[in-house]
Amino acid sequence: MSTAVHAPVEPAPPPPGKHQRSRRGRRESWLAWCLIAPAMLLLASVIGYPLVKAVHLSLFSDTIGRAPEFIGLGNYHKALTGDASSDFWSAVEVTAMFSAFTLVLEVLIGTAMALVMHRAFRGRGLVRASVLVPWAIPTALTSVLWRWMLQPDGIVNDLLGKTVLWTGSQWPARWAVIIADTWKTAPFLALLVLAGLQLIPDELHEAARVDGAGAWRRFRSITLPLLMPALMVAVLFRLLDVLRIYDLPQILTGGANGTTTLSMLVVQASVEQTKFGYGSALSTLTFLLIFLVALAFVRFLGSRLLPAEEGEEP
Repeated sequence: MSTAVHAPVEPAPPPPGKHQRSRRGRRESWLAWCLIAPAMLLLASVIGYPLVKAVHLSLFSDTIGRAPEFIGLGNYHKALTGDASSDFWSAVEVTAMFSAFTLVLEVLIGTAMALVMHRAFRGRGLVRASVLVPWAIPTALTSVLWRWMLQPDGIVNDLLGKTVLWTGSQWPARWAVIIADTWKTAPFLALLVLAGLQLIPDELHEAARVDGAGAWRRFRSITLPLLMPALMVAVLFRLLDVLRIYDLPQILTGGANGTTTLSMLVVQASVEQTKFGYGSALSTLTFLLIFLVALAFVRFLGSRLLPAEEGEEP
């Protein structure tokens, strides 16, 4: 009768101690900083330096033929409450109006376009490609195209059957900018919304259809809630873009008839009037406005509409 010889079982190694975990964490943290350091240096050089330089210039006066003098917040006082405040607040109002109208129209039209492109039908690829044509056209070319179409004898008035001076008075000029900007950038929102639609499982719609839910009920209860994260990202991108709109109204209307935006006001002060201190103050105020609007959007709207991460309070 033989007896089996069992090899001794080696004990499991002890778990790493607190000192080892902390040392490994420090190494990982150091590696992470080394990896992101090039990107941080690039951002500091591309974004940080111009911003600091603009703030520095905004603290000095605009003098021709002699050295600029330090005036502190004088340029900011001039823009906010001084003799140039009416132009600044008018530009803020116009920029906010363009942002509100274009965002609403682009969200509605872009979502409708995405829903159409998401359906399976013959020629869907051709429709997707043709929808993105306005977004692919350069903005300067779009502005010239719409300025030609909105001439008194242009195709728009011909289709309407009446003569409208689109760039001859305030609200027609503003609507001309809104229509042209919506035509160009609605496909961008449609593209982002389409990407969100493709992430929604078809099984959810099939189950809702079996339960008797109609098309509107499925859209309101399934599609829209699941689409909201992608839609909010698209709206945020467009909001940041339209708040600094410059080239389209500049070429289309030249800022006449109440279409001067904040970016146009900055260029007018800095380039056309060579007021570098005042122009730098305007650019700083524009940056602060866009930053605060984006922060408020992410903080108050994003936290309520985007799904909360695991472990976070809704």
